[in-house]
Amino acid sequence: MSLFEEKVATACTKKEALFDESLSRYALRSMFAGAYLTMSTAVGIIGADVIAGQFPALARFTFTFIFAIGLIYVLVFNGELATSNMLYLTTGAYYKKISWGKATKILLCCTFFNLVGAVILAYLFNQSFSFMNLKDDSFVVTAATIKLGKSDWGNFIEGITANMFVNMAIMGYMLLKEESAKIFVAISAIFMFVFLINEHLVANFAAFMLLAFNHARENVETFTFMNILRQWTVVFFANWLGGGLFIGIAYAWLNQTKTNHVEG
Repeated sequence: MSLFEEKVATACTKKEALFDESLSRYALRSMFAGAYLTMSTAVGIIGADVIAGQFPALARFTFTFIFAIGLIYVLVFNGELATSNMLYLTTGAYYKKISWGKATKILLCCTFFNLVGAVILAYLFNQSFSFMNLKDDSFVVTAATIKLGKSDWGNFIEGITANMFVNMAIMGYMLLKEESAKIFVAISAIFMFVFLINEHLVANFAAFMLLAFNHARENVETFTFMNILRQWTVVFFANWLGGGLFIGIAYAWLNQTKTNHVEG
């Protein structure tokens, strides 16, 4: 058994056991993951707005770097993130370590409570001084306008690539031994997909909910319930394909060889 298969099998066993034993505890871990990404998103938005006043070209770099730290929080503090579970659960089902039905059930539960965590933290941040004074041309307004203006095809393609980056970060954190190397791979991979404005479901939960509770949402004409639901639905399936098939099952298949060469 390769290290990759061993790690996936162990993760699936733990996730299934926690889900079956205590749904409330699994839900809370999922809420924390949504909350951590919302926290880094919130700080990234304010950081981008502040630096844009003097150095507009650096605003995107600022947001991207700060946001990437949120994934480190998820990994270090054992949050249950839907987009990384797309790799673990799909690959675990491929290896027959968990049933496809249970994998899907856990993933849908995780996704819902990621959103709940994002909603709670977004509401709290919008009671704070920084968000009460959010400008009409804030970074989050521009980001939401771009994201909600994309076609379904654009969201689908960028959802695939976004979660390929995310799960490169997850695999790096899974397989590397040095903590500094783990953090570098995780931050660099997340930085890349965010800088490209690719579509990540839970990141969009965070950004859209931070805007939903704010007066600045009035500046985004496409910020409607149905348009947001359309975007999230397309991105969910695209993320699942990118993380579950293009990374997870692809590496599982690469490791099913009679030679001594394995991918991890």
